[in-house]
Amino acid sequence: MTAPVCVSAPAKINLHLEVLGLRNDGFHELAMVMQSIDLADQLECENTADGSLSLSCDQPGLSCGDDNLIMRAARLLRDRSGFGELGARMHLRKRIPIGAGLAGGSSDGAAALVALNTLWGLGLTLSRLETLAADLGSDMPFCIAGGTQLCFGRGERLERLPAVSAPMGVVLVKDPSISVSTPWAYGECKRQRGNHYLEGESAFEQRREALRSSGWLHPLRAESPPPLLNDLQAVVAPQTISVRKALSLLESLSGQVRVAMSGSGPSCFALFPDRETAEQARQSSAQLFEAEGLQSWSCSLLPHGVKLAS
Repeated sequence: MTAPVCVSAPAKINLHLEVLGLRNDGFHELAMVMQSIDLADQLECENTADGSLSLSCDQPGLSCGDDNLIMRAARLLRDRSGFGELGARMHLRKRIPIGAGLAGGSSDGAAALVALNTLWGLGLTLSRLETLAADLGSDMPFCIAGGTQLCFGRGERLERLPAVSAPMGVVLVKDPSISVSTPWAYGECKRQRGNHYLEGESAFEQRREALRSSGWLHPLRAESPPPLLNDLQAVVAPQTISVRKALSLLESLSGQVRVAMSGSGPSCFALFPDRETAEQARQSSAQLFEAEGLQSWSCSLLPHGVKLAS
């Protein structure tokens, strides 16, 4: 048997999330820029002799059953490998908050694909793993590839962007008592903004090309920070008081250059020129965050997604 494998599963933030319209399959067509950050879970995997798959976690509230994306990813990879006797014992060290709009569950599922591909010696390419990941969730291919990426379609169509030229910092906050349903957020977006949706591939491609040619993307840099756009923020924030509080507090931080909600929320973040400035701002406002029931982290932007731990 091979030695146990440990994989880091980073969270992501959305630097740009534009809801373009509805696709023929009923999903929303999106134009996004997603960015990996160094707030990460860890997944440890070891072989089992009896072909069983099991998952444990250091966070008691998280389901470790068949509904967990780690378990779904493990079963999918084993089924597609053709080696039904393969098994693994997996343990998740959870650091990314649950239900936060940070793709924590997707990143964990992506980590299972990368870890088990190594543990089981399957030799699948990252491109093949990304294809498998797309069968499980729209964010999962990005979580494998990571870094800074344009994400189109449902989010599974990736186009890599240049690496960040300077290590910008992030202050991230989230109310641990609140989660936002992604289907609800998109449903509200359709209800409130559907009359303004684009229609047809030609219109979608025009918006994609406009995003591709945005000057702030080539590459991301602190001296010309991304403008940040999240169409879901406009529908989630008015109905979620913790999001409004988080955005207001982040906007008051000294040194921040941009503030937005990530994904469908409720996590919100502020960009800073560097990690040190971000951490200083977080520490100076720690009591304010705590008083409003908000957890806070300072992070850096990462040039990669899921990665084997050294």
